Amino acid sequence: MDEFACLGKGLPLEAEHHLRLAGLAYSDDEAAEAHLGQALQAAPNHAAVLIGYYRFYFYKGRLQDALGMAMTCLEKAAGDNALARDWRRVRRKDADFGSYEAVLPRFYLFTLKAYGYLSMRLGDLETGREVVMKLLELDPGDKIGAKVLLNVLDRVGLDECD
Repeated sequence: MDEFACLGKGLPLEAEHHLRLAGLAYSDDEAAEAHLGQALQAAPNHAAVLIGYYRFYFYKGRLQDALGMAMTCLEKAAGDNALARDWRRVRRKDADFGSYEAVLPRFYLFTLKAYGYLSMRLGDLETGREVVMKLLELDPGDKIGAKVLLNVLDRVGLDECD
């Protein structure tokens, strides 16, 4: 896969058209989702379409659906980076996670972060913590901000005065 496909390169015009229409129809959930579905039919494995779906679900507060799409994006990112499908088996040496210029490894890290964040929001704090620790393993310089999530996890259950 071309590293810049996740930024829209290679997106078929029909899919681009429907993504644009989905954005314009954002306040009409049914119409927006129908356009996202048509974009997905036109480009079933294109990151731009998957990200569009993820954002739609996320900003509509449909967190369970967003989590499902984050998992789909994570599978795609793993495949695009030739990584293990199970994020727990991915190691720092498997990709250039430290380079901010490496688009595909960054896409993987941000997708994993979204998965961890949504897991936390949906009450699965154990998975959220596992993901955060994996992010810090893969990105020890914390360029993607996983420590922010770790701080949230560490404060769960504490009083505001603590």
